[in-house]
Amino acid sequence: MDMKMKSMLSAAILLTMACSALAGDTDKTLVAWVTLADKNVRAGSILTIQSGSEFDGIVFAEKDAGKWMAGSDHFRRTQKARDKSPVETADSETMLQLAIVYAGNRITIYRNGDPYASYPSTPIDLLSSKNNIAVFGLRHIGGSGNISGSIEDARIYSKALKVDELKALEPNKESDITPYAWWDFEGEKAIDRSGQYSHQRLSGGAKLAGGKLVLGQGAALLAGRSEAAVKPARGAQQATGPFVPETPAWPDSPPETWLTYHQAHPGPDKAIPADPNCAIFYKGRYHLHYIYQSKGHSFAHVSSTDLVHWKWHPTVLTPPKTGHGMYSGTAFLTKEGRPAIIYHGQGSGRNQIAFALDDDLDKWSKTVSVEPKTADGKAPKMRHWDPDCWLMGDTYYALAGGKNPTVAKSKDLKQWEFLGELFHPDFPKDLGVPKAEDTSCANMFKIGDKWMLLCISHGLGARYYLGDFRDGKFLPDHHALLNWARWDFFAPESLLTPDGRRVMWAWCTPWINGTQKVDRTKNFKTLMDQKKFQAGIQSLPRELSLPEDGKLCIKPLRELEQLRSDKMQEKNITVKSDTEYALKNIAGDTMELELIIKAPTANGFGIKLLCAEDGSGGFSISSGKDSKVLNVGYINPPFELEEGEDLTLRIFIDKSMIEVFANDRQAAVAWHEYDPKDLSVRLFSKGGDLKVKSLSAWDMNSIYTKAAEQQ
Repeated sequence: MDMKMKSMLSAAILLTMACSALAGDTDKTLVAWVTLADKNVRAGSILTIQSGSEFDGIVFAEKDAGKWMAGSDHFRRTQKARDKSPVETADSETMLQLAIVYAGNRITIYRNGDPYASYPSTPIDLLSSKNNIAVFGLRHIGGSGNISGSIEDARIYSKALKVDELKALEPNKESDITPYAWWDFEGEKAIDRSGQYSHQRLSGGAKLAGGKLVLGQGAALLAGRSEAAVKPARGAQQATGPFVPETPAWPDSPPETWLTYHQAHPGPDKAIPADPNCAIFYKGRYHLHYIYQSKGHSFAHVSSTDLVHWKWHPTVLTPPKTGHGMYSGTAFLTKEGRPAIIYHGQGSGRNQIAFALDDDLDKWSKTVSVEPKTADGKAPKMRHWDPDCWLMGDTYYALAGGKNPTVAKSKDLKQWEFLGELFHPDFPKDLGVPKAEDTSCANMFKIGDKWMLLCISHGLGARYYLGDFRDGKFLPDHHALLNWARWDFFAPESLLTPDGRRVMWAWCTPWINGTQKVDRTKNFKTLMDQKKFQAGIQSLPRELSLPEDGKLCIKPLRELEQLRSDKMQEKNITVKSDTEYALKNIAGDTMELELIIKAPTANGFGIKLLCAEDGSGGFSISSGKDSKVLNVGYINPPFELEEGEDLTLRIFIDKSMIEVFANDRQAAVAWHEYDPKDLSVRLFSKGGDLKVKSLSAWDMNSIYTKAAEQQ
């Protein structure tokens, strides 16, 4: 650190001391002596004080690789500009003293007694609470991140220590000032020698050895005033203990309302969100991962030989193994043909890459952080968020999603050159969506003679761009939505089949009767509590292609036809104007329908599903002459027939979930809560007769059979 910086920090510290008399109960000092075994392990804390959801901690490498910071809930008391904070250079044999002094309206970080960073803030009172706890290893209870190394001594003081007082401290020796809490880690238990915390819990492989607290990935020490205080919260990383992988399994007797031919999470734990991720074909099997909440955000892993029947693998991509939560990402093959995944490591502050170590994708390498650098070797200003990675020629490209997504390139997946914003400066102003719109859950690939970017906006929902690369940037020329209500169809993900088809999925969230004005969380929780739906439902796989006319083609996966049985069909039906036509032999709630309507001329027409025998109730799919939308229950996706064009609807009914495909160029998902006895199907027409060439129906078999599980 240069003399000018030291002078500025010294002046700030004098101001700190002047303000400290006004601080009241917010003044405190956290101090610990640590030896870092691996500086690539990120986002853990060597000492955190926490009360409820609020916390302050000495955190390593969460926001910036190799840098210390004052961690806090939602970064409320964390320095925003850390450019001048030096990167840690100590080797794995060197012990450091790190301290954070909270005094008045300033927070100051010290390294070996020297100022490291100082900035104005508003500290909070965490020591007066009788429910506060101390955390080592994790940033906080319920969080992730890790410390790899050993802590010799750790203390909390209920006052802002001065510089000379900090320098006078020695590990394992009493100080003139009585600490609020003190751990010297001598003996067989991590005892607080000040008596503040009477209970402690080691988890995830944390141990005491040689008078030190030894921490690694997934390891933590909690200290509190009661057994309940140090009991790990449900789903938190520190609850793991010795890691034993779990394998989700479909129950032998699921509730009657559960779906039958959609891939869905059966438990344990919930899958909210359940974003599909990291899909790939490798050595005869399709692999798909999706998020669920097990010891934090984990990736459930399913595989299939036909994209229809799936089996669960043990869950190994999980915080106790990776050291961070699993957020959205994709899979790709390296130049050497090795499967790899890129994803956002929740709590790590970085996007991560891991490499498969076996053909079943059940074993993965240690993760490697994606750390782009600018041309002058500096860390760029960017958001590390939902990534994707693809290979063009001999160069890898990785985008980081969110608002104003960015892109970097690499030859070896280790050294990354930052290229700046993903979108080209010539981004069209008339595309219907702003350039800075949220681009999360990103998935980019070549389709036809264009490039496609699948993504979501948390405000708009699932969507896509079509365009091309120019000057190392993506220049879209078309944008469209893929869903039109809440999160009915969300977080899209795709893979390429061996025969060249692009197949995609999305996470689908149930809703009661498609109610628009309802709290999403309460609505979903109600359905879960009533066991009307399972969590983590994936859409039917869709085949995407781009014909020469440039209009995206969306078809249901052709392999779904193997689930068909007991075909019923009616042909050459005429539905008179302003009447309904009841299908005599076609009814049910687990079906596929194919409806072919001769170029319609009626003002309004359609089909009702899941209605009573008298035609009441039900779920309607409708349109009309010259209409520019297809009405699918409570949503109205854009769709327009050409002059003289027939309308072909393929409709998949799986209990309350309904998917509709129209002329292979529009698709939609909707939900309908119904009475199990209401299974009738009716056609209707208004303002003109309707000519139906055919209506075919098939019962759809379950994908959850013992034979399917053994594939």
